[in-house]
Amino acid sequence: MSGLDITIAVAMHKPYAHAEDTMYLPVHVGADLHPEVLTNITGDNTGDNISQLNPYFSELTAMYWLWKNNDSDYKGIVHYRRYFASPSLRKRLSHNRFDRILSRQELETLLANNNVILPSKRRYFIETIYSHYEHTHYVEQLHQTRDVLKDMAPEYVAAWDTLLKKRSAHIFNMAIMDKADFNAYCEWLFPILFKITRRIDPATYSAFHARYPGRLSELLLNVWINANHIAYGTVPTIYTEPMNWWNKGTGFLKAKFFKKKYDASF
Repeated sequence: MSGLDITIAVAMHKPYAHAEDTMYLPVHVGADLHPEVLTNITGDNTGDNISQLNPYFSELTAMYWLWKNNDSDYKGIVHYRRYFASPSLRKRLSHNRFDRILSRQELETLLANNNVILPSKRRYFIETIYSHYEHTHYVEQLHQTRDVLKDMAPEYVAAWDTLLKKRSAHIFNMAIMDKADFNAYCEWLFPILFKITRRIDPATYSAFHARYPGRLSELLLNVWINANHIAYGTVPTIYTEPMNWWNKGTGFLKAKFFKKKYDASF
């Protein structure tokens, strides 16, 4: 199994190094709003697009662009600072974090057994998905999502309710799928998000919390996968910059015990 037709969009909003493997396609998200920031890569404002929604949909504008404008057999999305990680121990020990990124050859091996690849689950341990969201963001967004699912896709409500009670989920809006699954997921996801944003105007929040459609989609991916019994493989993620675990950990605990919502990404 070699030479697969794979395109993985790398969502980028500023100049930054990116993986050199040819299956990775840097995509300038929000290009319609800030065309001057990145001028030498593909913009999410070409063809059928939702580039202007980037302040709310974040990396999903790259996902939408890939769905509508790319016909590769396998499609995926990662972030300019977060990729799927190589399974190679030698590569994972490299001082250059970009050396630790999943390669085409490694991915093709994985795709021989799974048409869908997701990031390893994040586990919250002392929080459920619902309580973590309630403490860090605005819980009415979860309630409106359930109402929209009842209206548009009632067969997914049970999977939504089950997910919110769990303490782990696949997050980051990262996935690699065969074309049929990728397109089916996008066809399901985006109408739901568009309807939610008609009920809750993202512009009523701060810039950080206005990105709630992107956060809801992290949860909805799990719902779609579980409800449709999609078989998948998991791969850890690699962050291309050192993580400030102190800030991340204290932010989590402040949200849990002192009801202090997040006001920035960690």
